[in-house]
Amino acid sequence: MLSSDFSNLASEAERMIRCGADWLHMDIMRIIVPFIFIFCRHFVPNLTIGAPVIESLRKHTKAYLDCHLMVTNPMDYVEPFGKAGASGFTFHVEASKDNWQELVQRIKLKGMRPGVALKPGTPIEDVYPLVDGENPVDMVLVMTVEPGFGGQKFMPEMMEKVRALREKYPSLDIEVDGGLGPSTIGVAASAGANCIVAGSSVFGASEPAQVISLMRKSVEEA
Repeated sequence: MLSSDFSNLASEAERMIRCGADWLHMDIMRIIVPFIFIFCRHFVPNLTIGAPVIESLRKHTKAYLDCHLMVTNPMDYVEPFGKAGASGFTFHVEASKDNWQELVQRIKLKGMRPGVALKPGTPIEDVYPLVDGENPVDMVLVMTVEPGFGGQKFMPEMMEKVRALREKYPSLDIEVDGGLGPSTIGVAASAGANCIVAGSSVFGASEPAQVISLMRKSVEEA
């Protein structure tokens, strides 16, 4: 949804569901907003989409809200996102190595589905303990671009991570995010990805429903 028209978020969400999307992927990341005062400059951390936006959107849709939190302190957001109506809560392994077990437990207690994400430079082995643990995550998100900006080029070398995950965990939900579209869905699906995040390729298409249908077919055939 980062590629959607934020001024019409509810109608954009409805449009995507009508076009055949199963989930609505919400990118939650910190941005830095500069405020200039008389004698000094302050930088105030903010979020692209915060819990209040999720809460507002929830009033207009029953869709699965797949929240991907690209933040350094995911524990702080579990309670507000749970109250807001988030369906899934995916945190980054790079930001949770010291407390992931407690984090996963809290996510589940708030009624959300836990997932773990990793950046392109992070070894896939870093997420294995989170899938093998006594209180495992339900999904692994493999970033196929550097997180933070839409419209980047797909990194095909990341498919080795997807293949390794699929071989090790045949029934795991494996999500891929970044640069996915008609020209890249085939390699992602054949590698074993079954949850596809597409932003620019869908919202920028003249017929979004056709793009979604094409990508769904590729995953089903794979």
